[in-house]
Amino acid sequence: MLIQTAFSELLKNPSMQMLYDSESFVVVHMQLDGDSTVIDASKIKKPTLARHGFEIVDKRSGKEVYLDGSWAELFQQQITAWQVKTPTQEEVEDTLDGYAELAHNPVLMH
Repeated sequence: MLIQTAFSELLKNPSMQMLYDSESFVVVHMQLDGDSTVIDASKIKKPTLARHGFEIVDKRSGKEVYLDGSWAELFQQQITAWQVKTPTQEEVEDTLDGYAELAHNPVLMH
């Protein structure tokens, strides 16, 4: 499948967004705190951070890696760069191949 326009086609669940799907890879953006309601700051008892991450599945090896924290931020920067200058499928696959080297978890169910 070709790269989805600006990586912004939403799935039915607003907390999961399919970014990429090819013969070799699947990339999903997961919003763990996907609630977009406005919260009154005076009622918050402890700091809360918006959590998100990216799951990259290497279909060739049957393994996946979940990027969160600084890894997710680096990957988000890559996506932003792709939105500015649309990459070729080969460029995307090369980048994902680098992240796939981190994959050690077998895909049990997808």
